[in-house]
Amino acid sequence: MTKQELAAICIARLKAEYPDSDCTLDYAHAWQLLVSVRLAAQCTDARVNVVVQELFAKYPGVKELAAADPADIEAIVKPCGLGHSKARDISACMRMLRDKYDALLSLPGVGRKSANLIMGDVFGKPAIVTDTHCIRLCNRIGLVDNVKEPAKVERELWKIIPPAEGNGFCHRLVDH
Repeated sequence: MTKQELAAICIARLKAEYPDSDCTLDYAHAWQLLVSVRLAAQCTDARVNVVVQELFAKYPGVKELAAADPADIEAIVKPCGLGHSKARDISACMRMLRDKYDALLSLPGVGRKSANLIMGDVFGKPAIVTDTHCIRLCNRIGLVDNVKEPAKVERELWKIIPPAEGNGFCHRLVDH
């Protein structure tokens, strides 16, 4: 069986098991997803969803969050871990969004995983989010062969996962 055939089987089974799979982060606006994705590093989505309720209530828009003192942001996001760096990155991101839009990857604290999640969930573009779950399961299933680097896993999956399936496939791996 080829890896492409194995990928098709995995996609079909995951779709059957998790037909309504979606991003587990709660957000109403793209900027909120960006903040939540940054907070989700080394933290569960469930905890992030609790923490952002207070953050988004206190700072209901990009302008308000951009104007916030990073120390005030840190006090709220501390339960997500790495509060100082996350608050610093969120503050800088919101200022950049307020002042000028730049490519997602140039925003502080935004890497490939975050950019791919936002591109897929917010902008509906083909995306493969190679987080811990994706990497571990794709190696176990045999879709990749002992590949641990996220960018390499992503490149290998693009060879075998149809573009329209990438985003949902990754969400289903998290659900699984």
